[in-house]
Amino acid sequence: MEDHHEKPPVCVLDASNYVGFWILKGLLNKGYTVHAAIQPNGEKEIQKEIKEMEKVNEKLCVFEVDVFDYQSILVSLKDCSALFCCLDSPEGYDDLMVDMEVRGVINVVEACAQTETIEKIVFTSSLTAAIWKEDIGSETDVDERSWSDHEFCRKMKLWYALAKTLSEQAAWALAMDRMLCMVSINAGLVVGPSVTQQNPGSTMFYLKGAAEMYENGVLAFVNVNFLADVHIRVFEDRSTCGRYFCFNQIVSTEEQAFKLAQSLSPLIPLPPRYECKGSEVYPERLKTKKLNKLVEDAACC
Repeated sequence: MEDHHEKPPVCVLDASNYVGFWILKGLLNKGYTVHAAIQPNGEKEIQKEIKEMEKVNEKLCVFEVDVFDYQSILVSLKDCSALFCCLDSPEGYDDLMVDMEVRGVINVVEACAQTETIEKIVFTSSLTAAIWKEDIGSETDVDERSWSDHEFCRKMKLWYALAKTLSEQAAWALAMDRMLCMVSINAGLVVGPSVTQQNPGSTMFYLKGAAEMYENGVLAFVNVNFLADVHIRVFEDRSTCGRYFCFNQIVSTEEQAFKLAQSLSPLIPLPPRYECKGSEVYPERLKTKKLNKLVEDAACC
C-alpha cells in the first residue's frame, strides 16, 4: 500500500461547496494532507464543519481564498502537488455569474502554472457542458467528445450549462498553453446526504430543462461519494487524461424519474403517483467507456 504520509499536500478549491467538501473528506480518509481553500460566499454550514475539523485533524489546513485575489490562490497552493478545482456559484447563475465563474477559473489555472509544485489539476465540470444543442437528440451517442452549444445555451438561458461549458473550455485552453496536466470530471446531477440543504442552487440550475434531458436520454445522476472517489482515482492514476463522464445511472423510465424527484424533495415538486405508470422507456444516449475502464482497472489492482 502506498504511503501517503510522505506525499506533499493537495489543495481543494472550493472546499466549502458540496462536491468540494466530499472530495476533502475522501482525501483525508486516505491519509492525504489537504489545503482546504474556502471562499467567503461558500456554504456556511460546510465552512463551519471544515473549521471544526481543522481543530482536531493535523492534516487539514484551511485557507480563506478569493478567486479574484490572485495572491490568495497562490498562498493556498503553496507546496501542493495537485489542485482539485470545483468552483460553483452559491448565488445562482445568470449571464453575469457565467462571466465571473470563467474569470475565476482562469485565475486559478494561471496560479497553478505559476507554482513549481503543482503536477496535476483535477477539474470538476458537468454533463451539462456536453449535452445542450439546438437538436438535443441529433447525436446517437453523447460522450467526452461532445460539447454544449454556447449560443443555444444563451438563447434558452441555460446559464449553469453555459458557465460549465465556458469555464471548462477556458481551463483546458489555458492548461494546454501552460503545459499543465489536467483531467476533467463531467458529473451528472449530484445527489447524496443533505444535498437539498447544502447544494440547492446548483441542483436547481442543473435541472433547468430536465424534461428535455429526460426525454432525450441524457438526464443522469451521480452519488457524491462515488463522484469524490472518482476525483481521487484520476489524481492517483498517472495514466488518466482528458475528460471523464461520471454518473451512476441514466434516468430513462417514469419510475426512475419519480424516485429521483423523491430524493430531491422538497426542492422540486413530486408528480402525482398516478402519473408514474412506468410505461415509457427512453433510450440512454450517454456513454462512459473511459470511466468504466478506470473503475475496472482500479478494481483489478
